[in-house]
Amino acid sequence: MSELEEVFTSAGLRGLVHVREVDGDAEIGLDPDEPVVLASVFKIAVALEYARQVAAGELSRTERLTVTAADKDGGIGTSGCRDDVSLTLRDLAHFMLTMSDNAATDVLLRRVGLDRVNGTLAALGLRRTRLIGGCAELFDQVRKDIGDDWDAASQEQLRALAVRDPARTTAGTPREITTLLAGIWRDEAGPPEACAEVRRIMGEQIWPHRLSAGFPDEVRVSGKTGSLWGVRNEAGVVEYPDGRRYAVAVFVRSEVIRERLPHADAAIARAARLAVERLR
Repeated sequence: MSELEEVFTSAGLRGLVHVREVDGDAEIGLDPDEPVVLASVFKIAVALEYARQVAAGELSRTERLTVTAADKDGGIGTSGCRDDVSLTLRDLAHFMLTMSDNAATDVLLRRVGLDRVNGTLAALGLRRTRLIGGCAELFDQVRKDIGDDWDAASQEQLRALAVRDPARTTAGTPREITTLLAGIWRDEAGPPEACAEVRRIMGEQIWPHRLSAGFPDEVRVSGKTGSLWGVRNEAGVVEYPDGRRYAVAVFVRSEVIRERLPHADAAIARAARLAVERLR
């Protein structure tokens, strides 16, 4: 058993990992080409498409859209606001990536277009990464499976959710996600202006409990989490003071499904640090 496998098996988890040098060819992985549920990691692709369209002059960063009650799921950011919220496109992107605001995501995705996002992924060669829709579509899948009373669902019902099956929901592979990140960090996934905007926003992420928990303060971490029932993910880029940069994608599944899975969060941090250290 590899050291990476041991990180996950010792915690009773299934983990998939891919880490690559942004500016070189070295890489390390654990089942990096297996399909994975992206959960909110898909929001990186939405942000990239928004930034590409801005750079192309198709959209204005200061165009304003309104998040209404129909967009909200009671969660983080505008999703939990009691009143309608009007934001610019760049602020919607900020809320989407920094705190994983689902309502902001869906409003922005409608504006840039699902087909455009998937088209850009395909054009970048990421043919195993696809979005079925935004956050509302993911939660519609859940309602079809277990109805509206999610708290009453059994562990068996939750384990069988379509949103936990990469064949039936928004999905990709760890390798394709690090390819996307490396392209953004090398200004190859779009115009330099667009890539720089995505990098900036990802660098402002507020969550310290997964990827960034594995690295000391002098290492810059830019990331995007993803969470669903028994799914804990994070993808991002870690940048060392010596200038070396690493794209990291860690996807974790638990068969025990609870709202909080701190051992899974910790496993993401340990696996990421271990993989990067092996490359260094």
